[in-house]
Amino acid sequence: MNQVFDSYAAYYDLLYRDKDYIAEAEHVASYIREHAPQAKRILEFGCGTGVHAEHLARMGFNVVGVDLSETMLTRAKARQAEMSTEIANRISFIKGDVRNIRTGETYDAVISLFHVMSYQTTNVDLEDTFTTAATHLTTGGVFLCDFWYGPAVLSQRPGVRVKHLENEKARVLRIAEPEMFPNENKVDVNYTLLIEEIGTGNIQRMFEKHCMRYLFKPELELLMKYSGFHPESFTEWMTDNPMSCEGWNSVLIARRTA
Repeated sequence: MNQVFDSYAAYYDLLYRDKDYIAEAEHVASYIREHAPQAKRILEFGCGTGVHAEHLARMGFNVVGVDLSETMLTRAKARQAEMSTEIANRISFIKGDVRNIRTGETYDAVISLFHVMSYQTTNVDLEDTFTTAATHLTTGGVFLCDFWYGPAVLSQRPGVRVKHLENEKARVLRIAEPEMFPNENKVDVNYTLLIEEIGTGNIQRMFEKHCMRYLFKPELELLMKYSGFHPESFTEWMTDNPMSCEGWNSVLIARRTA
């Protein structure tokens, strides 16, 4: 997963401008308040350009965001610079790998959103990331992560997707072409981006490969057992419905027990 977002980080917010970050942050906050009512400090794995962190800070949390991409962090810090002092002071960003970073502090909650866990494509990657979460949590603290749910991926199967977006600076065409590796529980999503600069007509072409692992409940339960977690819930992301073959995106909430 080394810096897979660097090539198109400049267009990341445009590509995901239809993502309802406020609703997602509110949903995450509701989970945290339910399972850890006294929580104040959050560590976010894969913070990207810092949008979730901003909204969580506006809800009163102190957030430390970690990301491997320097380009993403630059954009996150630029966003932070435009916030009020009160909100900006509740956020900090750190460059690091979620598999091995150690901040030297503990938190009430660790969150991992937008499929960061599914970027951990090997067993070692997953084990190390769960260990990182456990290391940074207070006893009784909660770990929340969303992920690609294996039965839904296998039932629906990924297909080619095309996305057109535009702002005052550029027109972007993104094509996502998946390749499945069922023996590895993995999908390689091959992205082609065509970016036309408005005004000059210059066109730039970019390619990126995002390797994604789909996950199953039993393997996550095993990971939790050996990482010092107790599973609190498995649900469909943003609906709280039971996980099913109809929804790719699911969410796990676990409590650190030791």
